[in-house]
Amino acid sequence: MPTITRALERFFSLATRVQEKLSDHWRRGANQRTILVVIIVGFVSLYAYAEWFAPPSDFPIDELIAVPEGLTLEEIAGALKEQRAVKNPTALRLIVTMLGRDTSVRAGDYLFKEPKSVFSIARAIGTGAYGLEPTRVRIPEGATTKEMAKIYASRLKRIDEELFFEKAVAYEGFLFPDTYFFLPNVSEDTVIAAMRQNFDSHITEIAGEISSFGKPLKEIVVMASLLEREARIFKDRQMIAGVLWNRLDKDMLLQVDAAFLYTLGKGTFQLTMADLKSDSPYNTYKYKGLPPGPIGSPSIQSLLAAVTPVKHKYIYYLADNSGVTHYSVTYEEHLRKKNLYLGS
Repeated sequence: MPTITRALERFFSLATRVQEKLSDHWRRGANQRTILVVIIVGFVSLYAYAEWFAPPSDFPIDELIAVPEGLTLEEIAGALKEQRAVKNPTALRLIVTMLGRDTSVRAGDYLFKEPKSVFSIARAIGTGAYGLEPTRVRIPEGATTKEMAKIYASRLKRIDEELFFEKAVAYEGFLFPDTYFFLPNVSEDTVIAAMRQNFDSHITEIAGEISSFGKPLKEIVVMASLLEREARIFKDRQMIAGVLWNRLDKDMLLQVDAAFLYTLGKGTFQLTMADLKSDSPYNTYKYKGLPPGPIGSPSIQSLLAAVTPVKHKYIYYLADNSGVTHYSVTYEEHLRKKNLYLGS
C-alpha cells in the first residue's frame, strides 16, 4: 500500500505541476491576446477620431463660419464640411442628434479662435455659442470714405472694400470719425448707419452755433473738412476759417492745397503747375466757391471752428516749416512772408 500511495502522490504532484504550467501558459497567452485586442481597438479608435471627429487640418481659424437659416441638419452638416469646419458630416449629424439638438440648430455666423473637434462644433451650433466678440475700429479724423473702406475691410470679416466705398461715398463728410465697436459679421449698411447717426448726435452739440452762423450744413461740413487738413490747432482752424470765409465773401478763389489730397493724393509740396490747372471741380485754384463736397470727415473741433471763425481782415495765410501759420491782408505782404518763412 505505501508503494501505491507514493505512486499516487507522485502522479498527483506531476499532474499539479502540469496544470500549473498549462495555467501559466494560458495566462501568458491571455495577456498577449488582451494586449493585441487593446492595440487593435486603440488603433481603430484613433483612426475613427482622426477621420470622423478631429478638426480638419485647414480648419478656418478666426474666420466666419456660416450656418444659413432654414436648412435641414443634413444640409447644415454639408455646408460646414464645405467651409472646412468638420471632416465628416455624418459624424456631425450623429452627435447633434445624440445631444438632442437636431431640431434646434442655431443659424448665424460662428467664429473659432482655435481648431475645434466635431463634438465642440455640435455643441456650438446646438446652443448658439457663436464666439463673436466686438472688434474695435478706429477711424481717424479727416479720413475719407475710401480710407474708411480700407480700414473696415481689414478689420471686419463681412466688409467688402469696394462695396463699402460705393455705398459710403454719398455720405462723404457726414460719417463721424470715432472709435467704434462692431461684431465681425456686421454689414456695410449697418456700419454706415451707425457712423451717420454718430454724426447727427455730435452735430446737436453745436446746433446753437450752427443756427447762429446761418449757413447751410453742407457748406459748413465742406469748410470743416478743409480746416481739418489745413491746421491741427483749434485756434488756427478758427483763424483760417476767417480767411476762407473772407475770400468767399470777396468772390475770390479759395486756393486751398488740401483739396488736392482728396483728388490727387498730393500735398502742398508735391503739387505741380499742371496739377494747379487740373479740371477737377475740387480744384480751388481754378473754380470759385467751396468744393462740391467734403474732402473727408471733419472732427467736431473743425466743425465748430467753421461756424466760429475769428473775425479779421486777412485773406492770405501760410504755414512755415515749423508749422506756425502766418496771415496777411495783402498779396504783397503774403509774398514777403512766403519769402521770409519758406524762402520762395
